[in-house]
Amino acid sequence: MASTETRRTDDSVPDAQAKDNAKDNYGLFGLEAGLDALESGVIGRRPLAQRVGRTLREKTLPPVVAIVVVLAIWQALISFKIVDDPSKLPSPSAVWGEVEDAWLEGKLLGYIWTSVSRGLFGFLLALAIGTPLGLVVARVKFVRAAIGPILSGLQSLPSVAWVPPAVIWLGLEPSMMYAVILLGAVPSIANGLVSGVDQVPPLFLRAGRTMGATGLRGTWHIVLPAALPGYVAGLKQGWAFSWRSLMAAEIIASSPELGVGLGQLLENGRTASSMSMVFLAIFLILFVGIAIDLLIFSPVERWVLRTRGLLVKS
Repeated sequence: MASTETRRTDDSVPDAQAKDNAKDNYGLFGLEAGLDALESGVIGRRPLAQRVGRTLREKTLPPVVAIVVVLAIWQALISFKIVDDPSKLPSPSAVWGEVEDAWLEGKLLGYIWTSVSRGLFGFLLALAIGTPLGLVVARVKFVRAAIGPILSGLQSLPSVAWVPPAVIWLGLEPSMMYAVILLGAVPSIANGLVSGVDQVPPLFLRAGRTMGATGLRGTWHIVLPAALPGYVAGLKQGWAFSWRSLMAAEIIASSPELGVGLGQLLENGRTASSMSMVFLAIFLILFVGIAIDLLIFSPVERWVLRTRGLLVKS
């Protein structure tokens, strides 16, 4: 009797193990199928109208609501005479009047383009210098030990500190502003690339060397693609430093030969004690910074995340 029960128990063990293996295999097959579908973009794919509605609801509506709330609070401060001195806080209508006057005089786009063209050209120069510098610092130990701390120190140095020596060295010329931009942006771009290279898994480098990707070929095909997240973060920070450096240079150094950019417009408003002009310059500076980020850096950042499977198209 006991032997019969023992045999039944022994016979049931393989059956239970077979069922467990079948369940595990089914789970693995299901997981594999789900990953394949995720890679092909099938999962989470919504109709176009639904995607547009979601974009408007989640990305467009919140900033619009925030702007409306800020304008309402601003107007309430004026209407209820909490701040009744226009030299301290102008009304939204007064700032809008400055916008209309600058537009009708044909100067508004000139203010914006003068600063944007300088900022973008200076940033491209910083990109051309900071990228190879960052690669050399990241890959050559001696150079890293010699220059790495200096780059970190330059990155923490306020950009406005470079304006006086740049004026003394180069005079009131456009080259002075580009020098300030370079000194502010190059360390950020180089340090961002160094950080990205430091985060490259050593397995990638060994695999690249095994396949013959060494030297410049390994840098182009292995190191740079793997370091893209840190590099893009450094580019965003580099642009922020470029823009702030340019505004500092335009505010401090003014000359008819340099034209009137947004920083000079801000200084003109301070000189004329016109808070509406000051607010106009501040809003334009903020608008350009946000626009550059949304039009250039955000799409690049999303592309980098999507290529690494960290962002799925919805």
